[in-house]
Amino acid sequence: MPLWQPQADIMILKKQTYRPDKPVNPFIGALLFLIAIILLAITGPLGFVYGIFHSLFTRGIKGIGEYLLKIAISVDQLGNVIMQHLMNVLWTNKNGYKFGNRDETISSALGRNKKLGTLTAAGRLMDKILDIIDPDHSLNSIDYYVEPSEDIIDHLAWIHFKDKQILCLKKLGTDADFYFIPKGIRLEGETDAQTLLTTTKDMLNIDIDSLSMEFIGIFEAQALGKKPGILSRMTCYTAMHSGEFLPDSELYEIAWLTYDQKDKLSEVDQLIFDILHQNGLLS
Repeated sequence: MPLWQPQADIMILKKQTYRPDKPVNPFIGALLFLIAIILLAITGPLGFVYGIFHSLFTRGIKGIGEYLLKIAISVDQLGNVIMQHLMNVLWTNKNGYKFGNRDETISSALGRNKKLGTLTAAGRLMDKILDIIDPDHSLNSIDYYVEPSEDIIDHLAWIHFKDKQILCLKKLGTDADFYFIPKGIRLEGETDAQTLLTTTKDMLNIDIDSLSMEFIGIFEAQALGKKPGILSRMTCYTAMHSGEFLPDSELYEIAWLTYDQKDKLSEVDQLIFDILHQNGLLS
């Protein structure tokens, strides 16, 4: 029986890493925009009508609903890009998570700001209107599987228990009594397993058994030491390992923490501690 039972609605994680957009000649950008609009105006209606009939004859009414939902999500993503500057002024304060990720919907960005408490009065009003239509709409719309952006630091974390305590590390050479769950930044072209293998080898000098990896969840909060609105995303796994814990004695110190010591952690690590405690895995 697995140590962790993932939620039934877990989606497939997009294996992408943030890469800044390449500089584009303004003329080229404007030209590509015009071409896209012309192609949409010419082929869009034909493609839409064909899509409706294709969905109907292959999957029935359910197929039409699924097809229209995909279009609705894409339109919402387009709106998040088109209206990003206006929404960043009207709906969030200066410390908010920014609208404009081309892979994210408006509702998802709205939900992230609701969790951060950075919505303006206008933003809260819009959120309440959506809640009337669909309770907790923005919170339920947060998409942890969007393409990471410059506002999201994408981490992979290894969760390891002993006697209902969790393995953490303290970085030496600092005065702060601060600990963190072993983690590494997802690198371009790497799978989750590859990142965890490299991270745990570098930090703890152990070997993770990638076949034993069990997904725990994805968590987000304000990134420690970063400007407001920059989020740390932690994709967490448990896994068996071989070898003794031998971190570099000049860099890290090992600690086994319980739930009542979570104040020594960053915001996102505290969220992880909360969930593990609620599930009886952490004392």
